[in-house]
Amino acid sequence: MRNRKLGRTTDIRLAMLKNLSTDLIWHEKIETTEARAKEVKAIVDSLIALAVKEKDNFEEVEVKVVKAKLDSKGNKETELVKSKNGKEFLKVVKEEKMEKRQKDMPSRLNARRKMFKKINKVKDQDGNPIDLTDKLFNSIAPRYVGRNGGYTQIIKLGNRRGDAAETVILKLV
Repeated sequence: MRNRKLGRTTDIRLAMLKNLSTDLIWHEKIETTEARAKEVKAIVDSLIALAVKEKDNFEEVEVKVVKAKLDSKGNKETELVKSKNGKEFLKVVKEEKMEKRQKDMPSRLNARRKMFKKINKVKDQDGNPIDLTDKLFNSIAPRYVGRNGGYTQIIKLGNRRGDAAETVILKLV
């Protein structure tokens, strides 16, 4: 199948499709033109199929984590230490903990990297990063486990007023 040009140069078109794919996964619903929606539908359906396939392909591992010890106010605790040449300085007190974490198996890691090629990194209103690949694996993929394709739906809205382009809503089913 030949890709639509959408009246854009290659780099601009790919960036636009990447943005639309990211928005669809993040918000689970976008409004756009019909031609763009058909292109994004193919991309997002392939990402969700990949997520469904690799959903449970990980293992739990115990990891030693070294973090700064915090006081009651949330500040790092420090201690006064003497160096070899006799000077005193403040050193942050560290504590070690064992944590359980998910470790991706090689094929899931490869799937995660493929997803990063098709979607952008996103931050919420507070500036904290949101991991959309985790959203794909942990919340979107479990919904579609028994389904073979058809993860997105196009609903036609009618023509846009300015240029009479056919507008649609593209959403996850």
